[in-house]
Amino acid sequence: MDYTMRKQVDDEFDMVVEKTMSALEEEGFGVLCDIDVQTTFAEKLDEEFRQYRILGACNPQLAFEGLADEIELGALLPCNVIVYETDDGVTVSAVDPKQLVGITENPNLDSISQEVADRFERVLDEL
Repeated sequence: MDYTMRKQVDDEFDMVVEKTMSALEEEGFGVLCDIDVQTTFAEKLDEEFRQYRILGACNPQLAFEGLADEIELGALLPCNVIVYETDDGVTVSAVDPKQLVGITENPNLDSISQEVADRFERVLDEL
């Protein structure tokens, strides 16, 4: 099962992170958390790892609408967008909100998950 939407980007890692955050902002998402996995593994485990960032993205209006209909939806929020190094450049990958919200089996959330998916597609296209 494909559970992410992704794009390969040929640019410098930190620049891709900044472009991703900017594109998310343009689509109404705030980045509530920014986890630097490489640094965390180095500090906590003394292990080396590729550059890898997890951005917790949230659109307040869409989150409000979703939580109003499905109070447990908060367990699935925020939606994660990851940026990581590969041998071929940098990959940006966002959780597929239709797959994520689909586990609720609440059809009232379909339009919200589609809206988030459309916005994530535009974010990836912007890169």
